[in-house]
Amino acid sequence: MSNLPKPTEWKPSPVEHIKTNSNYLRGTILDGLADETTGAISNDDTQLIKFHGSYQQTDRDLDAERKKQKLEPLYSFMIRARVPAGIATADQWLVFDRLADQYANGTLKLTTRQAFQWHGVLKRNLKKTMQGINSTLLDSIAACGDVNRNVMATSNEGLSPLVPEVAAFAKTISDHLLPKTSAYHEIWLNQQLLTGGAQDEEPIYGKTYLPRKFKIALAVPPYNDTDVFANDIGLIAIGDGNKLLGYNVAIGGGMGMTFGMDDTYPRLADVIGYVDKANALAIVEEIVKVQRDYGNRENRKLSRLKYTLDRLGTDVFKELVEERGGIKFEPARPYEFKQNGDVFGWTQAASKKWYLGLFVEHGRVRDAGNYKLKSALRDLARIKVCDFRLTGNQGLVLGRVDEVDKERVEKILEKYNVFPIDAISGLRRNAIACVALNTCTLAFAEAERYLPSLNTKIEAILKESDLEQEEILIRMTGCPNGCGRPFLGEIGLIGRSLGKYNLYLGAGFSGDRLNTLYREMLDEDGILKELSLLIPQYAEERKPGERFGDFVVRKGIVNAGQQVSVI
Repeated sequence: MSNLPKPTEWKPSPVEHIKTNSNYLRGTILDGLADETTGAISNDDTQLIKFHGSYQQTDRDLDAERKKQKLEPLYSFMIRARVPAGIATADQWLVFDRLADQYANGTLKLTTRQAFQWHGVLKRNLKKTMQGINSTLLDSIAACGDVNRNVMATSNEGLSPLVPEVAAFAKTISDHLLPKTSAYHEIWLNQQLLTGGAQDEEPIYGKTYLPRKFKIALAVPPYNDTDVFANDIGLIAIGDGNKLLGYNVAIGGGMGMTFGMDDTYPRLADVIGYVDKANALAIVEEIVKVQRDYGNRENRKLSRLKYTLDRLGTDVFKELVEERGGIKFEPARPYEFKQNGDVFGWTQAASKKWYLGLFVEHGRVRDAGNYKLKSALRDLARIKVCDFRLTGNQGLVLGRVDEVDKERVEKILEKYNVFPIDAISGLRRNAIACVALNTCTLAFAEAERYLPSLNTKIEAILKESDLEQEEILIRMTGCPNGCGRPFLGEIGLIGRSLGKYNLYLGAGFSGDRLNTLYREMLDEDGILKELSLLIPQYAEERKPGERFGDFVVRKGIVNAGQQVSVI
């Protein structure tokens, strides 16, 4: 046996006690759902319900007025469906569309992890919504919580012949790492309760699950549309022509940090080697289990895999995985990423099927004025000419379209003013915003509701420099927890307080370099003032083909942030 370190004995955090005493994620959720005196559930159960795919929230726009009226906050729940590789059928889309109207706020949210979210679901409708999701053979278990979350993968088969196998492997990983507790089916689907939980066990997670959330993404070069380096595990597909050989494995990515805590930080994953596809699942499981045993269970702000790596050393962690799994990593194989945004328009796959990349502003599927995206997608689902593939950038791909149906698809989209997208600027096409206010409990500032109007003002600056179609990555979040991967924006805006943002610059266009803090506590005028100086300078002084993020680093406007390393 080697001299590798033993797991640390942590003083468990309060959440660890909640998990330990939950009887495999049951807690008192059923009792809370039955309590008609409040729209909320207990504090302990708000932690446990995350494992079932839901967050308790309030309408923060109304909190002050309701408090004045001596009413409890307007509680509601967000539900997130687990959709490996983001691939859904037309029939599933129709059900999800109906659930949005029947029980949620009338919209669907497509997330940066290729999942569906419903916002504004009242407690009395939680079960009915969960059952509606399950009727489609999808579910919400493990979409949140201290477990492996939705597994991402490039889903547009028009980009590479490797995509179908890679996307299928994402589902294999998702199924393999799914919690085994029967609590989900008991609580939401009214199946028989187990007595005492004695029949439940979690062979991978154990009784206390993981120290914190865990994220896995797969990508097919040259497209890093899932931001693999922002994940706890990133798998980079390596192929030979049309044949998938295996994966370069990257570990330790994560976007979240906390203002005022220097020991928290965003981090990109390290590439630690290559494994054949036959060993990939075993390696993934072993990485998860090493994090289970070595991750920080005392301080949740320091509990992600990135902190475990920086505490132990990436080399040591890699040795632990190899020794415990009995599989050796080979040296990483060559690859190249060229972009981490979506590809819009038509592409044709090796199967001769067509795939149409669509722009969905910040992932919000709704009808607004003459732009009726929700109606258009409902009509397409009804005639069953395509499936629906969510991207890691809050976008959508209409997949598996026959040649004879392409014109039919376009006409429906044109009828509702959804297609074409030629007039949309390069900045807006690459923009990501988290939900933030009014429902996220962690948000300090606006994001999704604000970035569209801010982008309009930035577009005016770009137009003056003839850069309207220049591809620039801009990302905005209402807090530094990183749900919209703001630290990978060439322009990153992170909320500090209502109307005030920190401005970050200089990320790599392919997702391989973090941005760097440039200015703090800027209001809209301050943001536009800074960009009105930087954008004309970029137009005049850039090298041919030079990206905005590379330009601001080369000119010394900001120092280069952390870049991906190969161990």
